[in-house]
Amino acid sequence: MNKIKVKEITAENFKEFGSFTDFMNPDGYSLGDFYQDRLRMHNSGKMQMTFSPLLVRRPEKMIVNMAEYHNYTQEGVLCLDDDVIIHVAPAGKEPVPECTEAFYVPQGTMVLLHTGVWHLSAIPVKKELAHVMIVLPERTYANDCVVVEYPEEKWMEIEM
Repeated sequence: MNKIKVKEITAENFKEFGSFTDFMNPDGYSLGDFYQDRLRMHNSGKMQMTFSPLLVRRPEKMIVNMAEYHNYTQEGVLCLDDDVIIHVAPAGKEPVPECTEAFYVPQGTMVLLHTGVWHLSAIPVKKELAHVMIVLPERTYANDCVVVEYPEEKWMEIEM
C-alpha cells in the first residue's frame, strides 16, 4: 500500500488545492477585533450557502480508498474541537489518487477547497470524535458531488 506523509499546511504548499485561515489566531489588517474577509467563497448565486455539522470518528488506520469533488462550488471545512488531517488531489474529472497529498490542519483553521479538488472527510488527530463544520451551497451533496472508490491497489495510508 502506498504511504502518504502528512505535511504542515502552508499558503505555499496548499495554494493548488485552496486557501485557509486560522480563526483562533487571526493576524493582519483588522477593524479592531474584527478580521474581515479572510476567506472568499464563490457560489453560483442560485443556492443558499449552508453550514452543516459533520461528526467524524478517528479510524484505526488513515486509509484513503475514495474521494469526491464538486463541479460548481468550493467547500469550506472548519474543525471546531481537534486538529485534523485532510487529504486532497488536484482538480479534474478523472481521479488522480497517485497525486494525493495530506495536510495537518490545526483546530480552528478553516480550509476552503477549490472547485474540483478531490477530497473526502477530515480525519481527527487526537480525539475519537471531532466536530466539523462544512460550508456548501444547499443540497450540493445531492446535485454536485462526484464520489469515486479507488481500486484496492491505489489505496493509500496516511502517516503522521
